[in-house]
Amino acid sequence: MAAGIELRLECSRIMTAQKFAEPTGRAKITKAYNLPCRYVLHTVGPIIQDGVTKRDCDLLADCYRSCLALAADYGLKSVAFCCISTGEFHFPNEKAAEIAVDTVTNYKRQNQSGLEVVFNVWKDTDYEIYRQLLFSDETT
Repeated sequence: MAAGIELRLECSRIMTAQKFAEPTGRAKITKAYNLPCRYVLHTVGPIIQDGVTKRDCDLLADCYRSCLALAADYGLKSVAFCCISTGEFHFPNEKAAEIAVDTVTNYKRQNQSGLEVVFNVWKDTDYEIYRQLLFSDETT
């Protein structure tokens, strides 16, 4: 783990003090320790089992909103998001990306936020999905 054991220990202390599992859609912040940033935002995304429901979509949007609110509370200038709930949590990549982009766009507009948001992707397919969502207006 690139962050070092300190990050894991801080997460453990938070969860022990909290005395319950972190609810889906909420966020916490920790130091970044050995990572090349100051903080790490943590959120639990919805796990998809029998198809995506409206509640799943709402919870995923809550993940982004709660992270953005924490970033604002801490005066952060930028935040990078992975593809929350895709992969092992089985949220369809395209729908998850649509929710991510819409939620961030609406949050920034409503809060007049100058926060720089980066969508960090690993797969070429995710890159294409986000590129299409973010830059489709520029090509038309």
